[in-house]
Amino acid sequence: MRECHLSHSEHETAGIADALARRLLPGSVVLLYGQLGAGKTAFVRGFVRGRGIASDEVSSPTFTLIQEYGGGEVYHVDLYRLAPDEVDDLGLEELPEGGGLVCIEWADRLPRPVPGAVSVRITDQGDDARALLITDEDGPQAEVLDASGRAEPGSDYSER
Repeated sequence: MRECHLSHSEHETAGIADALARRLLPGSVVLLYGQLGAGKTAFVRGFVRGRGIASDEVSSPTFTLIQEYGGGEVYHVDLYRLAPDEVDDLGLEELPEGGGLVCIEWADRLPRPVPGAVSVRITDQGDDARALLITDEDGPQAEVLDASGRAEPGSDYSER
């Protein structure tokens, strides 16, 4: 999987996440990358909704580090305040063992790669626009998609 979506609102970003959540198998891990305010938590709201869980309680877990939704259906992790050497103490590798999906914000703070994880890189394109590059290890060339999932003709996206 390797695709790029262009979103023009928080609602569209959540819709892209909703669609991804419906496609993933139990135990999947999603690594979220992006600057402060890029839309990582908005992505998780849509992701949770895609798993059939009410998304209105999703907030940034910055101070609690890990939030659980739907009785372990989705775990929302925020590593913003941690250094890579502090992450090992969280036991993140155990979260997907019960079949729950794991979304990790600030995944660049992980001390090592997560095999089989899906990466979502959210890049601010100005105003409310965002580019979301979704990849896994086996992805082909990126295809640029609009918020509805249709390919945009003549568009090109390159990771910067």
